[in-house]
Amino acid sequence: MTDARSSLAQEIPAPTDEEGYLIDPSDWDDSIAEALARREGIALTELHWRVLHFMRAYLDEHQLIPDARFVIRFLAQDLGAGDAARQRLFELFPYGYVRQACKIAGMRRPRAWSTG
Repeated sequence: MTDARSSLAQEIPAPTDEEGYLIDPSDWDDSIAEALARREGIALTELHWRVLHFMRAYLDEHQLIPDARFVIRFLAQDLGAGDAARQRLFELFPYGYVRQACKIAGMRRPRAWSTG
């Protein structure tokens, strides 16, 4: 492991897989989200936190990773993003819902995925 990768691994106080997803989603908390976001080059804003907490609540309630369409609906209806909700999601997580939003929210990497 390279020195840079070692320091990133030490920054995340929970085991991750080779792609950086938490192995156990129950290890997630706000400090882990911050560290995962830093690794992805994202400075978390209030809107990021609202999306991440929505995703975590969905996971807790349904025991499933929320499909991107549910997050888009949350942005559109609950946060007032309307028709721009899909674009807003990808502005928040520019490298994609699975690669960044799911990872920062502490989800395991989905095996197959629809981006909504």
